[in-house]
Amino acid sequence: MNIKIEKHAFPYKKPFVITGYTFTTSNTVRVILEEDGFIGRGEALGINSNGDTYETMSEQLEKISGSIRGGITSAEVQDLLPLGGARSALDCAYWDLKAKKSGKSIWELLKIKPKPLATVATIGIQSPREMAAEARAYLKYTNLKIKLCADQPIEVLEAIRTARPDAVFIVDVNQGWTFAELQEYIPYAHKLGIKMIEQPLPRGSDEELEGFKSSVPLGADESCRDSSEYEVCSRRYDVINIKLDKCGGLSDALQIVDLANQDSKELMVGNMCGSSLSMAPSYVVAQFCRYIDIDGPLFLKNDIEDGLEYQNGGIVSLPEPKLWG
Repeated sequence: MNIKIEKHAFPYKKPFVITGYTFTTSNTVRVILEEDGFIGRGEALGINSNGDTYETMSEQLEKISGSIRGGITSAEVQDLLPLGGARSALDCAYWDLKAKKSGKSIWELLKIKPKPLATVATIGIQSPREMAAEARAYLKYTNLKIKLCADQPIEVLEAIRTARPDAVFIVDVNQGWTFAELQEYIPYAHKLGIKMIEQPLPRGSDEELEGFKSSVPLGADESCRDSSEYEVCSRRYDVINIKLDKCGGLSDALQIVDLANQDSKELMVGNMCGSSLSMAPSYVVAQFCRYIDIDGPLFLKNDIEDGLEYQNGGIVSLPEPKLWG
């Protein structure tokens, strides 16, 4: 088996702001596996809190490239690479290669009957007026995800609700509130019809949520990196957000799906603003999720060739096999 490791940069249409970060470009690592004339691809941006960059991810992949060329299995990769983008890109490339070599689609391999899905459109942190204007610009999207911080969260939500009384809202705080602030804002969020508050508290500081009853469902993102953290988070949160770059690829993501199915926990699939090559394996996970966030390509000036199509209502086309899977 041969492996190529490539860097692909995708500039944004405009800066994207969340709590603690401003993004202008998605610097992705792309893994290309080739065996017996078949090619499998995977892409990742990694996780900021992991310290993932293109350089660190490519270095991790280069260190095990000899083992990959020697024919190690995708299962063995889980033990050779740490959680994060490098493992995710490689794991997804293995899945794509497996599908191509078998002559079956990813849906046939996993025995899933795929259905079309509607994604949220995400609005980054700006002034209330600017965020309301962006909500109106996303008129064809029924579901909106609103990035919030500790500055004017209620004013933002009121402005966007006025602009889009028809939309379904979830919000993402990216660890930006204290427990006291969460308790203060929940009644307002409930009144404004917010369906879910994602990661309100910092990772490692959310013990107070165990036993806490919220009138608005709470979701874990940064607090639940992979399947090993599912049990604790399932006691604190109503929804678990699965991101492939976070959990290390589709293989562990499917383990989280299995765990959630066992105790009827609701799921969300998220993304790190990659191209459609990142979104395609997330589309598999999305089949099991109530909340779907695979809107990464909407932020990019240019998507990858043969990318996903985003249609009225936020409906996202099924990935074509020539893209992935």
